[in-house]
Amino acid sequence: MTPLAGGKVADRASSRQKQFCPASPSLIADSAYSISARGIFHRISAQSARSTARGFTLVEVLVALAIVAIALGAGAKATGALTRNAERQSSVLLAQICAENELVKVRLSRQMPGVGDSVVACAQGGRNFTVTLGVRPTPNPSFRRVDTTVSDGSYALLKLSTIVGRF
Repeated sequence: MTPLAGGKVADRASSRQKQFCPASPSLIADSAYSISARGIFHRISAQSARSTARGFTLVEVLVALAIVAIALGAGAKATGALTRNAERQSSVLLAQICAENELVKVRLSRQMPGVGDSVVACAQGGRNFTVTLGVRPTPNPSFRRVDTTVSDGSYALLKLSTIVGRF
């Protein structure tokens, strides 16, 4: 409490409020003021305004970038795996068409296939496959086992087998 002329006592908080309270709302927007819980305007010093300004530190930004990089790397790896699986599925489907075609040729012929191996070229979907037919005898002389192996260059894509009988 501060004594005033004429015996009156003024409250410091109220005098500070009057001293720092801007006259118009436009001054409030342009100046650095804060309002306390009791509705009193307080001027914020430049130093405290800088200390209350928040931003991200370099370490925080680098950690966020590392997390994003790991997530993107995992996404790229998953996308690559899906692409390889789709290509493999396409190759196996085309290989199955080649194998089924050769097995149907053997079934539709009117004579028993000869025992032994043969190699046939097959073009499907713009790709070239190699079909290896292996005819093997069975314990019953009226039947033969026919194995097909379809390869795409260096490795086997598909193996199918069937039994062919005399008509």
